Amino acid sequence: MMGFGARLAAVTGAVGVIFLEGDLGAGKTTLSRGLIRGLGHVGAVKSPTFTLVEPYEIGSLRAYHFDLYRLVDPEELEYLGIRDYLEEDALCLIEWPDRGAGFLPKPDMTITIRPQAQGRSLLLSPHGSRGEAWCAALALEFK
Repeated sequence: MMGFGARLAAVTGAVGVIFLEGDLGAGKTTLSRGLIRGLGHVGAVKSPTFTLVEPYEIGSLRAYHFDLYRLVDPEELEYLGIRDYLEEDALCLIEWPDRGAGFLPKPDMTITIRPQAQGRSLLLSPHGSRGEAWCAALALEFK
């Protein structure tokens, strides 16, 4: 998950919206950790389970890691200032996006993580040209 996150960091250019879906313990935070470190962050990458969002400024890059698991009402995202995070020049990783339905934008890609044998299976679903470009770049690497 860490390695795939790092590869994903390379193809995103640190811009876009990625939804991360999967059960508890599926590896959403681990994938996010790999992606954020792949962007060049050298410090701790902690789960935003209790804070809802962890911001990362890596030079001129900005990434925001959301975990909406504890969100009671999607409207809480308005009070959190969600629109301020969803800028064109930032990368937003959103775990449990279904909990923010109606207040989140359409993602560039949804990654669904499921356990499989001794590892994980990842289903990448692009939503638009940016996500399609990411999937095409990754497909060339993982053939």
